Amino acid sequence: MSKPKVFEKPIGVKDYLPGAVAKLRHIERQVLACMQGWGYEQIMTPTMEYYDTVGVASSTSDQKLFKLLNNRGTTLVLRSDMTSPIARVVASLLKDADFPLRLSYHSNVFRAIEEEAGREAEFFQTGVELVGDSSAEADAEVVALAIASLKAAGVERFKIAIGHVGFLNGLFEETLAGREEAQEQLKACLLGRDYVGYREQLRKLALDEPVQRELEGILRLRGGQEICDQALQLSGNEKARESISHLCEIWDVLKAYGVCEHVLIDLTMIGDFSYYTGMTFEGYAADLGFPVASGGRYDNLLSQFGRKAPATGFALKTTRILELLGNEADEAVERTLIVYDAAGRTEALAKAQELRGEGVKVVTERLADGDHSYAKVRLPSQLHDRFTFKGNEYTDYIEFIQKGGSAT
Repeated sequence: MSKPKVFEKPIGVKDYLPGAVAKLRHIERQVLACMQGWGYEQIMTPTMEYYDTVGVASSTSDQKLFKLLNNRGTTLVLRSDMTSPIARVVASLLKDADFPLRLSYHSNVFRAIEEEAGREAEFFQTGVELVGDSSAEADAEVVALAIASLKAAGVERFKIAIGHVGFLNGLFEETLAGREEAQEQLKACLLGRDYVGYREQLRKLALDEPVQRELEGILRLRGGQEICDQALQLSGNEKARESISHLCEIWDVLKAYGVCEHVLIDLTMIGDFSYYTGMTFEGYAADLGFPVASGGRYDNLLSQFGRKAPATGFALKTTRILELLGNEADEAVERTLIVYDAAGRTEALAKAQELRGEGVKVVTERLADGDHSYAKVRLPSQLHDRFTFKGNEYTDYIEFIQKGGSAT
């Protein structure tokens, strides 16, 4: 028999101490309150789902799913995102609800990982799904809400990069017609932000010089509204032009929201091209190498559950935001300490309950028999400086206890 693992944890999971939990819950409450203010209602789904339903519909690759068998031998998965479970609910429990639906969530999700630095097998997401609206207004709403949510979480410096998968699909269909493998290789480079690899792949294709320049030129298509105008001149493909026109409409709505200072158009931003069908975006905070938000349009997912509908949404990676803001609570927790002896126990515990009913955080501690000095109470050293003694209210009660429970 192997030696029990006393302190070790599986790779990719972590413990959260009280300060970190307090900060994480604060982030969660602030963000959910922001989403509620935009009309989004919170939903909860199971941690486990059937592999044959939610698992295969998920955007997560199969090798990154945590799979397990129930007692009947059926394959289950730990949810790897919240979008697919919510799609299942929209197509079943909410099948009679009118569109559009605005739903929010906060949940832990699980993805199997290799031993990579900075990767987590379990992490928390807070996000929204807007189901049943295919308009540019809906796409702009989720981008604007992502910006508002990041601000509510306490993130001060960030940028949202938005793109459109239809632009690249149309451009590649025009310039690399019939060369599907080459298209997929180039998309994979862009998805991994491997621009050096993208240029190398282009050189291997031995394209005509004008086409080579055109495809290399998309790496420079990052900026403000002027990028939409440049992209419209770059391609004559109908799909590409429709995608850019849609992106221009999104920008106009974001301008009306007054949030364009946080937005960057990046036409190399494609998200998971097997999952997203339109606008896609990522949010990057200053001083953090990983995205803290991601989202986009996924119009094909709901049809896999038997209720075809357009949808768009995003998720904040709240555990990464916690890393950015720091794990400690904003301020020490205020608690009142009530010390009692055997004779004063009943009155002391009754007073503690009374104060708790008023919203005061109360800790009780019994003195050893014959010891009426609260200064000698033995508390864990790390807690000594974290108690707030409530002035006369506390002192009066100490006096009351020291008189053996007789009221003064």
